[in-house]
Amino acid sequence: MNETNGNVPGKLRERLRERLRAIVEAPSVQRGIIGLILVNAILLGIETSPAIMAQWGPLLTTLDRTILAVFVVEIAARLYVHRFAFWRDPWSVFDFSVVAIALVPAAGPFAVLRALRVLRVLRLLTMVPSMRRVVGALLSAIPGLGSIMLVLMILYYVFAVIATNLFAVAYPEWFGTLGHSLYTLFQIMTLESWSMGIARPVMENFPYAWAFFVPFILVATFTMLNLFIGIIVNAMQNYSEAGREETVKTLQTAQVPIQADLHSDLRRLHDEIAELKRMMATHSADNRMT
Repeated sequence: MNETNGNVPGKLRERLRERLRAIVEAPSVQRGIIGLILVNAILLGIETSPAIMAQWGPLLTTLDRTILAVFVVEIAARLYVHRFAFWRDPWSVFDFSVVAIALVPAAGPFAVLRALRVLRVLRLLTMVPSMRRVVGALLSAIPGLGSIMLVLMILYYVFAVIATNLFAVAYPEWFGTLGHSLYTLFQIMTLESWSMGIARPVMENFPYAWAFFVPFILVATFTMLNLFIGIIVNAMQNYSEAGREETVKTLQTAQVPIQADLHSDLRRLHDEIAELKRMMATHSADNRMT
């Protein structure tokens, strides 16, 4: 009797947790949170206007705090529902961090954290599945992108040293030091005023400078940029295929219990039919004997 009564609170907590899970994961609640994130993003943008804040400051601050309170309640509910599983999900940890930053008093040495409130907008990445897939694909592409970055840094260093040795005396503002050369080459890589702004003036004193600029642009801009795009596209395809395979496995796993239950029901129905036939045969035999 005592053991039964002791299990009652545990069953009630589990029932409450399941009910709360259904509420938190309900599509209408998720859409409501997304709407609040968008409203909060608009409010944070409006708060950058001194004129608007002078007239509507208290109201905007109240709305901001109210939305933050809703976010805190939502995170607390997810913590109660998922318990330790909450911390194993990187997206949940990200949500918790964004909301926690907003709760830190933005005064004194923590005043810079007030600007970080806009990070709440990034919660859209965790709430919208399509955005979450894109971010996951980009994160999976980081190892490949890192290798390309190393190659690009080596190329930059080689071309910067060459440019400094060739053009430093005539154009110290562009190539006077290694740092200046790196920044100028970055501007050239972006194709921002590289020809009329840098290359042609240099070619007035160094007619064959095109033999330096053209190969750099071909390698740094076109080749490396295409490699970046190729790796990102390949990562997104692999991520999408992995997601489809996981979905198929989940469906197959869900079908196994259904098939087992179906076979069990068919077997039980077969046994009941056999028992019914046996009873009918016995009843017929009894009637013949009578």
